[in-house]
Amino acid sequence: MNPTNPVIFYDGVCALCNSSVQFVIKRDRKKRFRYAALQSDYAQKVLGKEVSFDSFVLWHEGKLYRKSTAAFKVLWLLGGFWTLGYVAIIVPSFIRNGVYDWVARNRYKWFGKYDSCPLPTAEQRALFLD
Repeated sequence: MNPTNPVIFYDGVCALCNSSVQFVIKRDRKKRFRYAALQSDYAQKVLGKEVSFDSFVLWHEGKLYRKSTAAFKVLWLLGGFWTLGYVAIIVPSFIRNGVYDWVARNRYKWFGKYDSCPLPTAEQRALFLD
C-alpha cells in the first residue's frame, strides 16, 4: 500500500457508503484518496480479520481509523471548508460511535442496498484498489 495515499474502505453494496465515496471523490481535488470496497480481495488482504462490513475504515500513515473517527479524519484531510466538520471529534467517541452504529444498523433500510458493488466510472477507476 502506498503510504502517501489515504485509503477509504467502505461497504460496497451500501448506497449510503457509495454516496459518501462519491462525495469525497468530487471534493478531493488533489486526488489523494484511494478507495476499496470491504468486500474486495484487496480489503481482505490488507485488513484481514479487521474487516467488518458495518464500518467505514480509513488507512492513513500506517494507522487504521474506524467509524466516526474515520469519517471526521476524511473531512480533515479534504481540507478547506470541510475541516470544520472535524470539530465534532471533540464529542466523546462512545456518543459519536453510538450514533454511527445506529445509522449503520439502519443504512440499508433508509438508503438502500445494491445487489453488487457498483463499478466506478472510467475516470474514477485509477482511484480504486482491486
